[in-house]
Amino acid sequence: MRRAVCPGSYDPPTNGHLDILERAAFLFDEVVVAVLVNKSKKGLFAVEERMELLTEAVSHLPNVRIDSWHGLLVEYCSQNDIQAIVKGLRAVSDFDYELQMAQMNQQLTGVETLFMPTKPENSFLSSSLVKEVATYGGDVRHLLSEPVHRRLMARLARDA
Repeated sequence: MRRAVCPGSYDPPTNGHLDILERAAFLFDEVVVAVLVNKSKKGLFAVEERMELLTEAVSHLPNVRIDSWHGLLVEYCSQNDIQAIVKGLRAVSDFDYELQMAQMNQQLTGVETLFMPTKPENSFLSSSLVKEVATYGGDVRHLLSEPVHRRLMARLARDA
């Protein structure tokens, strides 16, 4: 069985994330979406909420499951018999950082990293940018699934 992990913070999951997950699901027998826990960062959504949003967003993909992880991603791969890490790249600046991480991960455990370029219409898209635009009243509806958009707007209204 060919398995891959798509790691990220997914705070919140955007249409760019979903595009990469759908394309990875086409290529692998199983794809694990790993919501990475970074205790030094305060997310807008709790990890459990992000997992709920992702579960709903990928419900049409039977070979995708959602999990979370705190620690080295390569350890997660080893513990779950995952052979590849799939990363979406938006720009050259993403590649510089991700290449170093991919080489370190390969050196540590042999796990391979595959880079998937985003579709041009998603090349500018990031969770941080979506949150910032939405905070100032910008319309981000077309950048998120409907359930994610609804939850984002409710959260921002609650925190206002």
